[in-house]
Amino acid sequence: MDWLNTAIDRFADTLTNTILNIEIWRIIVAGLVLIVAFALRKILVNFVILLLKRITAKTKTMLDDELVDAIDPPVRFLIITIGLYFAICALGFKVTDESVPGNVIRSMVIFSVFWAIYRAAGIITRLFERFSKKTQTELDDLLVPFVNKGIKVIVVVVAITVIAKEWRYDLGALLTGLGLGGLAFALAAQETLANMFGGLTIMLDKPFNVGDWIQTDSFEGTVEDIGFRSTKIRTFAQALVTVPNSTIAKVPVTNWSRMGKRRIKFNLCIKYGTTAEQIEELLKRVREMLTTHPEIHPQTIFVYFDIYGVNSYELLFYFFTKTTKWQEYLEVKEDVNLKLLRILDDLGIEVAVPAANVYLNNN
Repeated sequence: MDWLNTAIDRFADTLTNTILNIEIWRIIVAGLVLIVAFALRKILVNFVILLLKRITAKTKTMLDDELVDAIDPPVRFLIITIGLYFAICALGFKVTDESVPGNVIRSMVIFSVFWAIYRAAGIITRLFERFSKKTQTELDDLLVPFVNKGIKVIVVVVAITVIAKEWRYDLGALLTGLGLGGLAFALAAQETLANMFGGLTIMLDKPFNVGDWIQTDSFEGTVEDIGFRSTKIRTFAQALVTVPNSTIAKVPVTNWSRMGKRRIKFNLCIKYGTTAEQIEELLKRVREMLTTHPEIHPQTIFVYFDIYGVNSYELLFYFFTKTTKWQEYLEVKEDVNLKLLRILDDLGIEVAVPAANVYLNNN
C-alpha cells in the first residue's frame, strides 16, 4: 500500500500548487460551486416557477401569471450570481465593500433586481390600460405607450445610477465635467427633444389615434403606434413607415377616419335627342332614389341638368354616403350606379359616348 500513500501525497502536493498565485484545490472547489449553481439554476428554479404557475393558474387574473414569467430569467441570473459569490470566496478573494469582487457581485444583484422590474413594467402598463378603457376620455388611452416606455426608461436610468454609485462614480460630477462635450451632446439631443415634444403635441392635440387612417403629402396608411420618438404607419401595401414625431407634427394631416360622410360626384352625359319630359322624369326618379336610399346622406343631394355639352346633355350628381369606410363606400357607389342604370333603361335614355366628326375634302 506504499504506492497508494505515495500517490495520495503527490496528489495532495499537486493540489497545493498554484496557478496565478491561486492554489489548484481552490480552483477545483470554485469550479464545483459553479457547476452546482448551474444545476440549481435549472432544477430549483424550474421547480419553484412550476409551483408558482400552479398557484397563479387558480386565480382569475392573468397578471400574476405574467409576473411569474417576468421574474423567471432574473431569478436564474441571481442564482448564478450567488454561485459566483461562493466561488470567489473559495478562490480566497475577499468580498467586501471596498473590493472589486464585492462591487462585481453587488452590481450583478442590483442588475437582476432592476431587470425583474424592467420586465414587470408591461404588467403596470396593462393595469393602466385597463383603467384607461373604463374612462370616457381618449387622453389616457394615448398615454398608454408613453407610460410603458417611460417606466422602462426610468428603470434603466435608476439602475445605471445605482450601479455607478456602487463603483464610486458620481454621474452628476461626470456630466458637469464634460464641458464642451456636454454642449455637443445637448446639440446632438435637439432632434430627440424635438421628437419628444412632437409626440406630446400629438398626444395633446389628438389629430389622430392608434388605428386611424391618415394621409399626408408623403404617406398614407393606418396608425399602428405613437411613441416617444416616432409614429409608425402601416401603408395599404403593408409596408411599415416610421415617421419622426417632429416631422409629422409640422405637416398637414388628413384623418380620413374622422369623416362624417364621404362624397360622390360625377357628371352623366346623355344623348342629344332626349326629350325634356324624359330628362325631367329621370331627374325626379334619381332624386327620389337617392333620398330614400338608406346609405345616402339625405341632407346634401344635388341632381341637376347642368350644361349643354359638346356632344351631349350633361347632368350633375353630387351627394354623400353615410359610411366613410372604403369598401362600404364602394359598395354603396356600385348600388347607386346599378339603380341609375335601371332608371335609364326604363326611360329609354341612352348614355352619350365621346364622339368626333371628321370632314373629308375631295379637292
